[in-house]
Amino acid sequence: MASTPRSGGSKKGPTKGSGGKNKRSLRGKGPTPKAEDRVYHKAHKAAQHRKSANASAQAKRRKKELGPNMVAGRNSVLEALREGVPATAMYVSGRIDSDDRVRESITLATQRGISMLEASKPDLDRLTDDAIHQGIALQVPPYEYADPSDLLEYAADRAETPLIVALDGVTDPRNLGAIVRSTAAFGGHGVIIPERRAASMTAAAWKTSAGAAARIRVAQVVNLARAIDELKKQNVFVVGLDMDGDVELPELTFSRDPLCIVVGSEGKGISRLISEKCDQIVSIPIAATTESLNAGIAAAVSLYEVARSRRA
Repeated sequence: MASTPRSGGSKKGPTKGSGGKNKRSLRGKGPTPKAEDRVYHKAHKAAQHRKSANASAQAKRRKKELGPNMVAGRNSVLEALREGVPATAMYVSGRIDSDDRVRESITLATQRGISMLEASKPDLDRLTDDAIHQGIALQVPPYEYADPSDLLEYAADRAETPLIVALDGVTDPRNLGAIVRSTAAFGGHGVIIPERRAASMTAAAWKTSAGAAARIRVAQVVNLARAIDELKKQNVFVVGLDMDGDVELPELTFSRDPLCIVVGSEGKGISRLISEKCDQIVSIPIAATTESLNAGIAAAVSLYEVARSRRA
């Protein structure tokens, strides 16, 4: 029986093979990308929005750290002026109700040659980031940080054995100011702080230092561990303060040597990396009923003990 010719509109039979011509189309496309990696997916847009918001927040925070710092409020401005906090300008509302604090602030600013500028309430709100300014604010310039080598040079110029304090994770500027004050009081030559996740020399730190920040330099470093390595290369011994120290403070063996005392945060203490770089871990003997000391107090006690040992 003769085969019936296939009509033009009918389907062809199955193709047994492509002869390798469609090998590329048979390859897999790999795992499915994550939702946030697909540009058309709403998760990608949400991730991009978060990145943009984080970048904006970081830039704003960085600008605030590097830009002028504002002290707001009548009591705060007066205390800052009394303590000699450096200032470039004082903003006063044109309709301020003057009292003893305002009058003394104007007198002190005039004596120090600080520019006084009249500002409206909206201007003061903007300058102080909506703080309670009571019609007066003081502009503090960015702090000029030193290099750790400057602290060693300062000790060499005075023909003294270097005594430096390094802070690891101290985030309260008032603690920083108190440590700067103690460093000056007990013959220290400077303080080292990390650039990130740490307190910086703001107006609050200046005020707490009670003017000592004008005499004791503060060095800011990108990497505290690397800065400690550089100090050790300069024959500076490094001791860390920790409640589980190898020895107690009165038994410190490096008191008379070039010394750097590392103080950690009150909650977490010294980080593991920094602790491993210390030549000795020292504890301060305290009553069993007390859990720990404030970072500023711990630094002051240690500095006093080193100063006492060096005078003995």
